[in-house]
Formats: sequence, C-alpha cells, structure tokens
Amino acid sequence: MSTRTSSAEWKGSLKEGSGNMRVGNGAWEGPFSFASRFESGAGTNPEELIGAAHAGCYSMFLSALLTKAGHPPTSVKTSATVHLGEGPTITLIELDTVGVVPGIDEAAFREQAEAAKKQCPVSKALAGPEIRLKARLAG
Repeated sequence: MSTRTSSAEWKGSLKEGSGNMRVGNGAWEGPFSFASRFESGAGTNPEELIGAAHAGCYSMFLSALLTKAGHPPTSVKTSATVHLGEGPTITLIELDTVGVVPGIDEAAFREQAEAAKKQCPVSKALAGPEIRLKARLAG
C-alpha cells in the first residue's frame, strides 16, 4: 500500500503567528492563521482539510461499495462539516452525500452509505469524534 506525506509550518505565537500547509504531492499549498482557524479570517485550517479528505475518501468508498453491489454510480457528491469545540476538540463530523445511482432504491442506497461511513479509511482514522451521515438519492 502507498504512504502519503503532507507538511505544515507555523511561525510565531499562537495568536499573532501564521502558518502554511502543503499537500505532499504539491497539488495544494496555502496559509492558515489563528483567525482562519478559530474566527473567520482568510485562509484555511486543518479542520477544513480533514473535511475535504473525509468527503473525498467517503465518496470513493461509497462508489466502490455501490459498484460491488451491482449499482455503479453516475456520481457521489459529499460534503463534510467539521465541528471544532472546546479544548479545542473535533466533536462532530457531519457527512451529507447525494448519489446519482441508476437502478437502486433509497433503502439499499442508505444501507451502502452507512457501510461506507463505517468502513472508509478516513472514517476509521477519525473514529474519535461522532460521525453523522445524511444520505439521499438525487432526484
């Protein structure tokens, strides 16, 4: 199996400092700060990147499960809302996924969606916080 590496650098104190995060393969690089993480300043933050990773992994894994079950999807679109609470601690991740899947009913889709929530590698890695899922077919 493959390994992946990303990096981040923080310069300065917590509130006055700033940082830069970089995806290992160079596909994305960007700034982050106290304001972008805990307030509403410009830039991104680790929680947004965790959300993007979770949404991407989940969508791919659900697609694989649907295909294996004989229902290859036309598309699976997922958003992940990551809640950062006191501590700070990630307290909740809400997945909202919409599938365009010919030949499957709502109950079978939701069953596959729940299985993907439990089995995708990023869900497993993030098993500490509760992961909520809202899954539905487009349409």
